[in-house]
Amino acid sequence: MAKQIRKLNVAMIGYGFMGRAHSNAFLQVGHFFDLPYELKLKAMCGRNRAAVEAMAAQWGWEEAQTDWQSVVKRKDIDVVDICAPNHPHAQIAIAAAEAGKIVLCEKPLAMNVAEARQMANAARSLPNLVWFNYRRVPAIALAKELVEQGRVGKPYHYRATYLQSWGADPELPGAWRFRKAEAGSGAMGDLLSHSLDLALVLNGAVIEVTSLMQTFTPNREVDDAVLALTRFANGSIGTFEATRFAIGCRNRNYFEIHGAEGAIRFDLEDLNRLEVFDRGDAVEIQGSHNVLVTGPGHPYTSHFWPPGHIIGYEHTFIATLADFLNTLAKNQQFHPSFDDAVGVQELLEAVETSARTGKWTKVSADDATVAAIQ
Repeated sequence: MAKQIRKLNVAMIGYGFMGRAHSNAFLQVGHFFDLPYELKLKAMCGRNRAAVEAMAAQWGWEEAQTDWQSVVKRKDIDVVDICAPNHPHAQIAIAAAEAGKIVLCEKPLAMNVAEARQMANAARSLPNLVWFNYRRVPAIALAKELVEQGRVGKPYHYRATYLQSWGADPELPGAWRFRKAEAGSGAMGDLLSHSLDLALVLNGAVIEVTSLMQTFTPNREVDDAVLALTRFANGSIGTFEATRFAIGCRNRNYFEIHGAEGAIRFDLEDLNRLEVFDRGDAVEIQGSHNVLVTGPGHPYTSHFWPPGHIIGYEHTFIATLADFLNTLAKNQQFHPSFDDAVGVQELLEAVETSARTGKWTKVSADDATVAAIQ
């Protein structure tokens, strides 16, 4: 009997860099994964009519629209994907949830914890996704498997840096990222949110933070750099740094975990590799193993190219979307969800509070957040 394929009409709100990444995922996911859904790129929505029309034509969207309020209410729209600037995330997501849509949203989820919780409450009974796409990097997914297998042992240290350099140019386009009313924060929400999400997945809950934030550019409204020290619930300690002023670093999303039995290191600028140290190796051959995570047997890689053939940044969005659609078909809970993203938002708020007060700050998580951390 032929497999039943359900069609889902997608509307995207936003059309910039993430609009390209998401559009590519919608177009490609069915080519790499066997899925029970066929996605139709129905409507792309943005504020600039000429720009959104050009983008929609380039990526094969049927329509270009400028009124998101009417788009999310349409009966022929099943999925609303939000990749607009941060400040309208809550308004769009809540309206889409009230219209009964499947809701996908870029990170950071919201401008603050209150908004994030409102969004999670509105969407909790509906399928939802937050695009923390780095969880689906095969090397990071393998790192999670190794941690869960106990290969690192009792964790002692978690270190993470997310280093970019583009913010050092004060004349850059896309200036909304530097305006607090539109972005909410700078490097903190844009970069640190990714690092914190991975830390929650790989090392568990953070209970306390102390931090500082710095703005290097005169009259800029948001942070250019942020540093944080953390205490994890499992007894380990962590350090985090996120900056847009790391000259020489294009997109260095890095973490390392040190435990009683071993260590793991990852750098997004070398996306297909994971460094693994196993204390159980014989002393004479102990050292970091540089693993090319392209199969066989590695997470996600069998869906793409033969072993040894590397994948790219775009495949992380494709794998995220595929996992979401498969859990949707099985009526299962997907992670990262809005509730997971609330946990990240609560951490970001603690970081900001500590930087303002100069004191250690406990992370204030509600019961839904604690239950949802995945």
